[in-house]
This record gives sequence, C-alpha cells and structure tokens, in this order.
Amino acid sequence: MVQSAVDGDAAAWKALVEGLSPLVWSVVRAHRLSDADAHEVYQTVWFRFAQHLGRIREPDKAGSWLASTARHESLKVLKSLRRLTPTDDPQLLDRVSEDRTPEQSFLDLEEAAAETERIRHLWQEFEELGDRCRQLLRVLMASPPPSYQEVSAALGIAVGSIGPLRQRCLRRLRARLEARGAV
Repeated sequence: MVQSAVDGDAAAWKALVEGLSPLVWSVVRAHRLSDADAHEVYQTVWFRFAQHLGRIREPDKAGSWLASTARHESLKVLKSLRRLTPTDDPQLLDRVSEDRTPEQSFLDLEEAAAETERIRHLWQEFEELGDRCRQLLRVLMASPPPSYQEVSAALGIAVGSIGPLRQRCLRRLRARLEARGAV
C-alpha cells in the first residue's frame, strides 16, 4: 500500500491514513496534549510521512515510523510548552514594560562593573589573609553552614575559639579592604 501511495494512488493514501490514524492518535493522546496541540502534532506527523514516503526503506514498518514520529513531535511540543508559563495573575498581565532607556542600561552596566571590581578586590584581599583565616572563613561560608562542632573537628580549633577567631579574621579582611578603598 505504501508503494502504491508513493506512485500517486490516492486510494492507497486514503487507506493508509484511515488504517493508521488510530495509531497516530493513540500516541499523540498518550502525551496529554491540549486538543489544539494534539491536532497540530497529528497533522505534522502526516505531513512528515508524506514528505518521507518515497524514502521509507521498509514500507511494512510504516506504522512504527508514524508512531515514532508522533512521539518525537509530541515531545517537541511538550518541551516548548515548558518554556511558557500560563498565568491569570493581573499583576503580571498588567505589568508596565520593563524596557530600560539607554541611559539606565549604561548606568546598570557601570554599577555591575563596579560590583565586579569590588568582588575582585575582596577575593584578592581574602587570599592575602593567613591560611588559618582563609580555611576558617571558607568552611564557615559553606551552604548549609556547618555546626561549630563540625568546624572544630575539621580544622582542629576549639569550639570556644571559633567565634572570636572568625571576628578577628573578618576585622582583618575589612581593614585590608578599607586600606585599599574597596569598602
């Protein structure tokens, strides 16, 4: 029947569509698409089939080809829908345009560059702290933060010394940043 459809036999094409449509619909519906998306995928599958009809090497596997194409097209639609988030939130729907003026964009860029520079200075000064301060502050910056007992076990510092040492390290870091004019 596939070969007859390739040769232009309209009755063969009609018989293929009538015979294999339930298969295509079952695959499309299994993906729980909306009616509009399901119809779109159904039509796309048959369009692709018509495009590739003459190149199908195993005509007896036309059903498998259609099912596979229906699955791929359905997944493609589902993937595109994940990027969209339907809403009926009036605040989002009535939101004023967030387009920035060129001046605002330039100021934002300058501010971002200044923030990047501050962060760079912070890490430069952090690296100049002693090993003990760097180790302690790195451990305390972990997410989620470890308990003082875990810090004590990891670094060999008495639990009662962790807080005061942390304060001294942070004061030293702040003083280095202030001397540089980075605070």
